[in-house]
Amino acid sequence: MGKGKWRWGVILDAGSSGTRVYVYRWKDPAKAIKDASYEKLHSLPQLQSKKKWTKKIRPGVSTFGDHPEDVGPDHLQDLIDHAMDIIPEEKHADTPIFLMATAGMRLLPTDQQRAVTSKICSYFRQHTQFSLPDCDMHVQVIPGATEGLYGWIAANYLLGGFDDPNGHAHGKGHHTYGFLDMGGASAQIAFAPNATVAEQHADDLQLLRMRTLNGAPLEYKVFTTTWLRFGMHEARQRYVDKLLDTYLVEDKQHEVPDPCLPRGLRTTTDGDIIKGKSSEMELVGTGEFDDCLRMTKPLLGKDMVCNDPPCLLNGQHVPPIDFDVNHFVGVSEFWHSTHGIFSNGDESSYDFDAYQKKVLGFCSQNWDEIEGDISRRKGSAAQEAQEACFKASWLINVLHEGLGIPRVGLESTPPPDVNATKGIGEAAKEKGFLDPFQAADKIDGLEVSWTLGKMLLYASGQIPPQSNANLPVGFGRNVKGIPPDFQYAGSTYNSSLTWDEDEDDWSDTAEEFLDHAKSRSSSGFLLFVLILIVLAFLFRKRDRRMRLYTRVNSILRYRRRPGSPRKGGRGFSNLAKKIFGRGAYNYERVLEEGDFDQFELGDTSSDDGDHSDGSGTSRVGRASGLATPKLNIEGFDDLTKPAYPSNAIDRSGLVVRTESRERLYPQMLHAGRRSRTGSPTRQKSPLISPLDRG
Repeated sequence: MGKGKWRWGVILDAGSSGTRVYVYRWKDPAKAIKDASYEKLHSLPQLQSKKKWTKKIRPGVSTFGDHPEDVGPDHLQDLIDHAMDIIPEEKHADTPIFLMATAGMRLLPTDQQRAVTSKICSYFRQHTQFSLPDCDMHVQVIPGATEGLYGWIAANYLLGGFDDPNGHAHGKGHHTYGFLDMGGASAQIAFAPNATVAEQHADDLQLLRMRTLNGAPLEYKVFTTTWLRFGMHEARQRYVDKLLDTYLVEDKQHEVPDPCLPRGLRTTTDGDIIKGKSSEMELVGTGEFDDCLRMTKPLLGKDMVCNDPPCLLNGQHVPPIDFDVNHFVGVSEFWHSTHGIFSNGDESSYDFDAYQKKVLGFCSQNWDEIEGDISRRKGSAAQEAQEACFKASWLINVLHEGLGIPRVGLESTPPPDVNATKGIGEAAKEKGFLDPFQAADKIDGLEVSWTLGKMLLYASGQIPPQSNANLPVGFGRNVKGIPPDFQYAGSTYNSSLTWDEDEDDWSDTAEEFLDHAKSRSSSGFLLFVLILIVLAFLFRKRDRRMRLYTRVNSILRYRRRPGSPRKGGRGFSNLAKKIFGRGAYNYERVLEEGDFDQFELGDTSSDDGDHSDGSGTSRVGRASGLATPKLNIEGFDDLTKPAYPSNAIDRSGLVVRTESRERLYPQMLHAGRRSRTGSPTRQKSPLISPLDRG
C-alpha cells in the first residue's frame, strides 16, 4: 500500500487562561523534495493549518494542580476529540501529539506540575492512538525562554526572513526580526543580536538548528529570556496589591482610588464591577492616566540589582539591542493593547505619540460615557474597556521604559548609516517592519503563534540531512556540534516508503472541486462538480475508485461525529454501491475527516534523548489593521489538497510497512477507538520511563 503524502502533528498550548489545540499538516519530505523548485529546496517545510482545526477551552490546566486526575476527562477530552475528528484515523499512529504548558503551570509547585503532566501523558496514551514515545519530551512545562524562541521562529518564518535573507536584509548583515510576546502571566523577548554583540555575548545565546528541504542545516544564534509575573494579568495583580499598600490606612476603609480605572467606575479588587452600595473593598476610578503611568513604572523592577550588566527588566541580563537592525514584532497583549478599544482600523504602524493621544482621550472620559459608547462599538465589551487604561500604561512602560524601544513619533531614532540604508532588502521594505516596534496579530492574514515554531522544528527534522551535515535539528547552548543540553526536535526521517502518485493527484483534484463547491450557494454548481467526479470515477480501476469514494464521502460528511445519527438519507452511499460495488458502504466509518476550507491558523500561549528533530507551523489568520505585511505565499498553491493513509511508524520511531486495518480487519471498522494501554509495541518501547507507565 502506498504512503499518503501528508504528515500531521497535534500540539496543545496550555496557557494560564485556557488550553488551545492546534492541528498542522505538511507534505512528506520525500514527496515535497521530488516536486520542489530550486527556491523551495532551499526553504523550510511548508506547514498548513485551518481556523477550524483549532479549538480553545477554559480554564487552564494549572487549575487542576490539586486534582490532576480530572485534567483528562474534564478538560482535555474535547480537544482530543477535535484533533481525532480532523486527522484520518489511519494516520493517528504516525501523528505526534505535544502538550506544552507555559506561565500558568510555571507558577504551580514542582510536585503539582509533575502530577499534572504525568496524568496528561497517561490520559493521551490510554485514549488516543497518537504517537507519544517520550513523556518528558511530549508533555512538559516549557521554560519561558523556550516559548520565546519558538515564537521567534514563528515570526521569522511567516515574515520570510529565513527563506529570503537577501530580501529581508536590514543592514549590517542582519535579516531576522526580534520577537516580543506577553500573555497573562509572563512576557518574553527573543532576538538575534548584531554580529559584534553576538561575539561579545556568545555565552548568552542559544544555537538554533533547522533543516531546509534539500537537507542543508540552517543555524541561528538567538538570545531569549522571560519575565515571570510580567504578563498582563499578573502585573495587574501586583499593581492592585501596591494600591492597597499605599492607600489602605485603616481596617474600616473600603474605598481605594485607582488612577488606571475610568472616572466613576467601581470594581472589586478582582475586577468585578460594583453597582449600588457594597461592603466589599472597592477600587474607585479617578481616570488620571499620568498617575497610572507613574504608579505602574516601579513594577518594571528597574531598581533591582543588576549582577550581569547590561540589564533591562527586573535586574535580568539582556545583551545590548541594536534597534537599527533589530525590528521587533509584538504579539498577544502587545497587539491587543494597541488595538481593540484604541483601534480605528487604519493604523499602518505603531506611533507612540498618536497612541498616547488616543489613550489619554479614552481614559479621561467618565465611565458612564464609555458604557454608552460600548454598545455602539462592535467587539468592545465592558471588561475590555475597564482594563484598557491599565493595559496601555503597562505596555508603554514595558516597551519604552523597560526595553528602551525608541518612541516613534516623539523621539527621533538614529538613522542607519549609508551602507545600512543601501543594504535594506526590498521584501523588508514592502512588509513595513522597519520600525523598532510594530504590533501584529496576523502576518499577511496569518496568525503568529509560538506553537507554529515548535511544529516547524519537528517538520524540518523529518528531512534527510545532507551527507556532510548530519547534525540534529533543535536548540541548545551556543557551542559547536551537539551541545550537552541540546533539545531535540523529536522527529525522525526516512525516505524508504513510497506513495501512490496517481492516487494523490486524483484525490487532490476531487478535494479542490468539493472545496469550491462548499463555498458556493448554487446547487447547480455542486451538481456539476459531482458529475465531473463521478465521470472520473468510472475511468479508474476499481480499487482506486474505492479509495477515492471514501475520501469524497468523508468531505461531504465532515461535521458528523463518528457514531452520531445521520442527517438525511443515504442516497450517496446507495448510489456508490451501484458504481463501486456492494462493499462500498462498509468503508464509511474509517473515512478521513477534514475541513478543506481555506486554511487558517487558530485564534490568539527539556527534550533529552537521541532524536533527530521536527515541528510544524501554519500560515493563517484575519487581516490585521496594524503591521500586516504582504507575504508572498505562492508556494502554498496546493494547500487544499487532501491527505491519504500512510504506513505506520511504531512507537520507537522505526518505520514499518503494514497493511491498513480496514484491509486486514474489515469486521473491526465500527469498533470505535481503543485504548493503547495493552499495545505490545508500547510495552516493549525502550523510551517509556517508569513515570510514563503511570
